[in-house]
Amino acid sequence: MTEDGVRTAELDTSRPHPARIYDYLLGGKDHYEVDQRAGEAIAAAAPEVRIGVRANRAFLHRAVRHVVGSGVRQLLDIGTGLPTSPNVHEIARQTVPDVRVAYVDNDPIVAAHGNALLGGSGATSIVLGDLRDPRSVLEHPGVREVIDFGEPVALLLVAVLHFLTDADRPAEIVAALRDALPPGSHLVLSHATEDFADRSAAQAVYDQATASLNLRTRAEVERFFEGFELIDPGLVQVPFWRPDGTPPPRSAEIGFYGGVARKPF
Repeated sequence: MTEDGVRTAELDTSRPHPARIYDYLLGGKDHYEVDQRAGEAIAAAAPEVRIGVRANRAFLHRAVRHVVGSGVRQLLDIGTGLPTSPNVHEIARQTVPDVRVAYVDNDPIVAAHGNALLGGSGATSIVLGDLRDPRSVLEHPGVREVIDFGEPVALLLVAVLHFLTDADRPAEIVAALRDALPPGSHLVLSHATEDFADRSAAQAVYDQATASLNLRTRAEVERFFEGFELIDPGLVQVPFWRPDGTPPPRSAEIGFYGGVARKPF
């Protein structure tokens, strides 16, 4: 437990951590040798993974531009991971300068890096919180000082739900978050899958990490959008969600689904 009263991941640099593996695969520098070894093992098992994580990041950028362009001025990014510039608030403010963003992650390393990046911006916060306890996230003072749940919010659950097991009841978690959002809010979600190739060997690498990788089918991922209305083109592989250029090579192999949906009035 932290001073905030939330469960956080134990700070363990002897085992790979999903956020640091992701940072390594993106070409970042905020990781340890153990994360690099895990990333290389994943890349050997799933050769398209580096293309996939970049495509997932590009999907996030396009989705943020869409929700901000639709009039949403508040973003709640849960499971944000290590900062990778341009980050969500930077992308959003390229369109609208007064967007407010609350970042949430359960890793103290992520929080430390995020606080250094944000430099005390009053319109942006980063807090320690656990997605498995959605009420504590929604009620966290650091979230509440930035997010007004009386106005539409864009909820970002990008590449995070696949680190929850079925025993964690991820659908119930998403539903609890959905119910806290007013009509006109949006859900931006991406999730790993093995619908396009057997990824059991890559999955096994995460069995040695601080969180397991729980791959789900398209139908299983689509259930997370219950209570929302998916916007075109629906739930698709991330390179094909409203691409703003030519999709990268091997896009058909990328094992990430992504979608954006709106909570109806």
